[in-house]
Amino acid sequence: QVQLVESGGGLVQAGGSLRLSCAASERTFNYGMGWFRQAPGKEREFVATIGRGTTSTFYADSVKGRFTISRDNAKNTAYLQMNSLKPEDAAVYYCAATRSWGTFTLERVYDYWGQGTQVTVSS
Repeated sequence: QVQLVESGGGLVQAGGSLRLSCAASERTFNYGMGWFRQAPGKEREFVATIGRGTTSTFYADSVKGRFTISRDNAKNTAYLQMNSLKPEDAAVYYCAATRSWGTFTLERVYDYWGQGTQVTVSS
């Protein structure tokens, strides 16, 4: 069972950048990796994903062109580079992993989840 630990969250001004990291206990290359977020009072939503064993990515429309998902297989770590942050991007960000092949936006596809990291964006 893979364990995921997120880091890199914090407070940033609108327009700024943050890079979130998701350290895995196993090779991230063997998993599709996803990022989700949950703002107060809202349901958790899909942000970005990178497919298992590939570099194929898919993004939510709200972050396309601003966020980039990637992974470093040597470090067993996935990343979410977030640029041009907006106040509406503030949320707890969760990393998730799936053994399924493909790119997925649905939470139920993901087998493993991290504890989350808080991102706060000041206006």
